[in-house]
Amino acid sequence: MSLKPLKIGITHGDINGIGYEVILKAFEDPRMAEICTPVIYGSAKIAAFYRKAMELPEVKLVTATTARNAREGEVNIVNVVPEDTHIEPGTLSKTAGEAAFTALEQAVADLRAGDIDALVTAPICKEAIHSESFCFPGHTEYLEASLGEGNKSLMELCTASGLRVALVTTHLPLSKISQSITRENIVEKLTIFNRSLKADFGINAPRIAVLALNPHAGDGGLLGTEETEIIAPAIADACQQQILAFGPYAADGFFGSDAYRHFDGILAMYHDQGLAPFKTMAMDAGVNFTAGLPYVRTSPDHGTGFDIAGKGEASAESMREAIYMAIDIVRNRQRHAAATRNPLRKQYFEKGKDNVVLDLGENNKKE
Repeated sequence: MSLKPLKIGITHGDINGIGYEVILKAFEDPRMAEICTPVIYGSAKIAAFYRKAMELPEVKLVTATTARNAREGEVNIVNVVPEDTHIEPGTLSKTAGEAAFTALEQAVADLRAGDIDALVTAPICKEAIHSESFCFPGHTEYLEASLGEGNKSLMELCTASGLRVALVTTHLPLSKISQSITRENIVEKLTIFNRSLKADFGINAPRIAVLALNPHAGDGGLLGTEETEIIAPAIADACQQQILAFGPYAADGFFGSDAYRHFDGILAMYHDQGLAPFKTMAMDAGVNFTAGLPYVRTSPDHGTGFDIAGKGEASAESMREAIYMAIDIVRNRQRHAAATRNPLRKQYFEKGKDNVVLDLGENNKKE
C-alpha cells in the first residue's frame, strides 16, 4: 500500500538571499511534488521576481489560502508577506528580516497544529531577523523555544551517505565555549544524539565518537584538562546508560584520517570544530537537522549567499537533500514508534523450574 505524500512546509528565509533561487530550482523537477506535498511560506510575487530575473525554468505555483488547503501533487505557496514588500538581492535589510520571521512564525504555528508534517527552512540572516520577536542566535534556539515542549534540541549536520556531526555548543563566541563544556551538558547531548540516531535514522546500536576540546586531546593535561576532568568522565557516564560513546579523540586528524567512518555519529565540542570539516566534505549536499524535538525540521547547511543572490549561481542540492531528509526522518520516526509501541513483557523463570513463570511486576513484589 502506497503512503500518502507528506506535507512539507518550506519557509522562504531571507528574501534578499538565495532562498527563492534554491527553492525554485529544487522544484524544477516535477517529480519533487510527487514525493511530497510542498507548502512554501512566502510570496508568489517575490518568487516570480526571482524566476524572471534569473531566467529560471517556470515552476507552477498554486496559491493556497492555508497549509491545510494545500493541493496534493502541486507546488503550493501561502502568501504571508505584503505584495509591496521591497526586494534588494544581496542586501541586508530589516524588511527582509521581518519577512523571514513572518514566514517562520506561520510555518511553526502550522507545524504545531499538524497542518504540515515537517518543516524545511531556507537560510536567514541573523542580523536582519533579530528583533524583540526573534531574540535568538539562530533557527535552532528559536525552534527549541517554540516547539520543544520541554525537550532540549541538538544541532546535527547530516548527509545521505551517513556522515552525522552533532554539537555540544552551537552559536557561542569562542571565549565562552570552555565554560559551557560541562560533564552534564555532554551527557545530555550524547543522550539526545543516541536517541536521534535510533529513532530518526533507524540505527539500532549507534556508535558515537566524542571529539576533544583542546589541541592533541590536551596532551595529558599539558594543553588543558577538560579531556581528563570533564569529557572522559562524561563518556563514562554515558556508557553507564548503555550509550556506545568513545573518545575523546583529537579533532585535528580525526576526519583527515578517515576515523569518522567507523562511527554512526560524531559529537563535536563547538560550532566550527564540527562544521568546518563537515562543510569541507559536504558543502553542497549537507543538511542541518534540529534533533531532540517532537517535530521535524531540516534546512540546507549553507547561508543566505548574499554575494551570489540574484545571479543564478546557487546550487539547490542541499535544499533538495533537506527535503528528502525531512521526509525520511518523519517516516523513520513512524516506523520506530510502531516497532517500540508494545514491547514484549519480560518474563522470569525460576532456576530448575523452567515451566514456572515468575511475575515480578510492581503489584506482585513481596514485602
